[in-house]
Parts: sequence; structure tokens; C-alpha cells
Amino acid sequence: MTGTFTPAPGAAPLPRMVLTQARMESRLMLRNGEQLLLAVVIPVIVLVGMVRGAGRLGLDYDHPVVDVVTPGVLALAVMSTAFTSLAIATAFERRYGVLKRLGASPLPRSGLLLGKVGALLLVELLQLVVLSVAGQLLGWDPLVSASSLAGAALAVLLGTAAFAALGLLMAGALRAEATLAGANLVYLLLLAAGAVVLPASAYGGFGHVAQWLPSGALGEAMRDALVDGTVAWRDLVVLLGWAVLGTAATTRTFSWE
Repeated sequence: MTGTFTPAPGAAPLPRMVLTQARMESRLMLRNGEQLLLAVVIPVIVLVGMVRGAGRLGLDYDHPVVDVVTPGVLALAVMSTAFTSLAIATAFERRYGVLKRLGASPLPRSGLLLGKVGALLLVELLQLVVLSVAGQLLGWDPLVSASSLAGAALAVLLGTAAFAALGLLMAGALRAEATLAGANLVYLLLLAAGAVVLPASAYGGFGHVAQWLPSGALGEAMRDALVDGTVAWRDLVVLLGWAVLGTAATTRTFSWE
């Protein structure tokens, strides 16, 4: 039995480390009251408020209001998690030296970033389920087909990539307090005027600008998929462009401490 109890030190395989990191990150996000508010509570309030108050708000579309608003609120949920929550959490991890210590662990820095993205996708899956159920209770009747599901999935993935890159860009370049204020401000501005919940056509002439923002592109892609059953290739290319630009800028400016 020689060698039976011989230690075999070494790091775990990278996929296992990334999965473990993603699980831990997702638990931390869901335990944080502010992030849970951004992830679930605010999108649900926006959904219920806009559907119930459609008459007072003057919302009138060719499709039922709930069918137009729900895909936009799903896009809002992706934005709130992939941008605002990620930016704030990463900024404070950087401030308290957590990122510096994790960067020196056996988990490579690329693995840490993959773990954060994996956590985003796990939380977003929960958000989409909760909001879809809420939409169904309000009468949402999405167009479900192979093309609509493909369009929605691509929109979520590319939207997550774009907003995560922008969130990390802010978190890695600004102080934690500035990131907290800036991320919340950008979230409110995009919610109000970024064509994420309502179609770009609702903003008049500014809608032509809003549809080139990552919020507008994500909202339009989700509406095209779940209302019209089509894949919004132009909007997906816009999201891809934001993801590439954000990633390139983050690579050049991100500071781990």
C-alpha cells in the first residue's frame, strides 16, 4: 500500500474552479439586499406599474401593453444585474482588497472574470423566471418559436457581455463611491430614456439615438424576439460592438487594486 496516503498537491481543474467561483458570486449577489432590489424588486414594480397604469401613462400599441412591456422589463433585469450590480460589487471588492487577493490565488484572473460572468447568468436565469411568471399572471402571451427563443437567448447573452464589460470598465477605473453613484445614475438614465422598457418609437426623434445605446439595442432585440418572433440582427450587432469596445477599454484601464 505504499503511496496510498501520499499527498498530491495541486490546483483543481479550471472549469471546477470557475464553477465554484460562479456559485459563490451568485450567492453573494442574492444575499445583498441592494442587489436583490435591483435584480428582482424594481423590475417587478416597473412591470406591474406600467401594465396596470397603461391608460394613465398613455401607452397604446398595436399589441397588448403587457406583451410590449414584459420583454423590455426582461431586458431591464439583464441590465440591472450585468451592469449596475456587477459594477458596484466589483468596485467595493477592489476597494477592500478582495480582487487583489483573489488575483494571487490559484484561480487565474481570467477564471475569476469567467466566474463573475457565470454568476451573472445564474442570477439572470432566476430573474427571467420570476419576471416571466409575473408577466404571465398579468396576461403576457409571448410569441414562442424557434426563432423567437434564439433571438431572445442571443439578446440576453450579448446584452450580458456588453453591460458586464461596461460595468467592469467603470468598476476598474473609478473609486468605489464614484462607481456606486455613477452606476445608479446611469441605470436611472437608461431606465428613463434608454429605450429599454419602452420601444424606441416612444421617444420621438431621440429614439433614433436611443436604439444605438446598449439599453435600446437590448430592449429592441427582446421585443422583436418575443413580440414579433424575429431575430433582430442589427440590434445584436450593436450589442456585440458595445461588448467588444467595453472589453477592449476594460483590458487597458482595469486596476485590480
